[in-house]
Amino acid sequence: MFFNSFHFAVFLPLVFLMYWFVGQKSKINQNYILILASYYFYACWDWRFLFLLVFSTLLDYFSALQIEKSQTPKQKKLWLWLCISINLGFLGIFKYYNFFAQSFAALFQSVGWQVSPILLDVVLPVGISFYTFHGLSYIIDIYYGRIKSEKNFVDYSLFVSYFPLLVAGPIERATHLLPQLKKRRKFNFEKAKEGVYQIIWGLVKKVVIADTCAQYANAIFDQYHSMNSLSLVLGAVYFAFQIYGDFSGYSDIALGTSKLFGIDLLRNFNYPYFSRDIAEFWRRWHISLTTWFRDYLYIPLGGSKGSKWMKIRNTFAIFLVSGFWHGASWTFIAWGLINALYFIPLLLLNKNRNNLDTVALSFNLASVKTFFNILLTFAITCLAWIFFRAKTIQDAFSYIERMVTDSRFVSQYMSIERYNYELWPLLVIFIVAEWSCRTQTEPISGRYSWVKMSLCLAAILALGVFSDYKEFIYFQF
Repeated sequence: MFFNSFHFAVFLPLVFLMYWFVGQKSKINQNYILILASYYFYACWDWRFLFLLVFSTLLDYFSALQIEKSQTPKQKKLWLWLCISINLGFLGIFKYYNFFAQSFAALFQSVGWQVSPILLDVVLPVGISFYTFHGLSYIIDIYYGRIKSEKNFVDYSLFVSYFPLLVAGPIERATHLLPQLKKRRKFNFEKAKEGVYQIIWGLVKKVVIADTCAQYANAIFDQYHSMNSLSLVLGAVYFAFQIYGDFSGYSDIALGTSKLFGIDLLRNFNYPYFSRDIAEFWRRWHISLTTWFRDYLYIPLGGSKGSKWMKIRNTFAIFLVSGFWHGASWTFIAWGLINALYFIPLLLLNKNRNNLDTVALSFNLASVKTFFNILLTFAITCLAWIFFRAKTIQDAFSYIERMVTDSRFVSQYMSIERYNYELWPLLVIFIVAEWSCRTQTEPISGRYSWVKMSLCLAAILALGVFSDYKEFIYFQF
């Protein structure tokens, strides 16, 4: 069930009505309604994988209880690593087994040994990376005594399976979400209205921006051998807006949907393309994943403490793991490596936390420098996105080589029978809207909100005809 589908447009109001009219008298009723809705939501993808979601929930729930009951540090560590190993084992089998099997076969074949690996013909369960990380953060927090184990199985099950965040995040923390699930929620009209505005803006990002950019980005990347430099540059830029509109749009819809039920989720994007350096970009892009790796990998490895070598090692570790988390492909690992190389100079020069404020521009020389830094950060981000989007590393390098050597900066006619310059006014309007409201959650709220909402709905209806309900990019992760 996609957020941008007719199915969800029927599903959400029905759950909303049941939640507030049937379940409003008690927290128990509210949680039962949400958990049933969440399992139905997940079953719409493939009901056969419900057992994985239930198994993961049971594993983490009982492991947490055992960790808390353990009398010795050795017993606690045993339960912790048993739970982590099983969780990562399932994730590895479904997501990474074929990648490793094919990679080792290719390695052996490069030295003359013919190997025919046994591959698994299975579909990747949607959302497995996200709900696995939900559970792992809970278990690790229990182990370190940051929170107490949850005794109510329904409450914990809802924490793992809550449908707005189930298949593509944000990656929630038990310390933030569980306390909200343990008390009865009261209807708040202002919060619900804010949620509706955020859902609409998320649909604008997805249907109007991401799906429109996808038409051109796909055409250019699929035919890059016949494209000139200008078209290839535009292809990288279009994909940058596609993935941002797609994923941040999903997050906005998730956060807005959750507000309808009186529950706040973690913010996942904070206008990342207005960043002045790559460190600021990663504080603003996919925030829940970035902070997850910071808290559960980077800091345990030593963080920014210790020698320069340790800082470099830890930085490469989180970026390579982040790339690998996105998918079982060398292109994602290369993408992570490139971002690590971007980040290292800032870390070694102690400039990785220079830009913590909200960016502002005015008519002075400092603003010229700021504007140049924003453009430079966006440019190198687009360069890295080429590896994320390409099918193979060789394709990525060929794309870049042709982009910098073709030198023909003239318009090319697209196979979709449109000139891609038609998209630029739309992107300019989108950028101006986000820039003007970069201190807010989304641009619709504030003055003239009804006018802005009407314009957004008109754009969604007008361009939604061409979107064909494309799935969200991050469903594959």
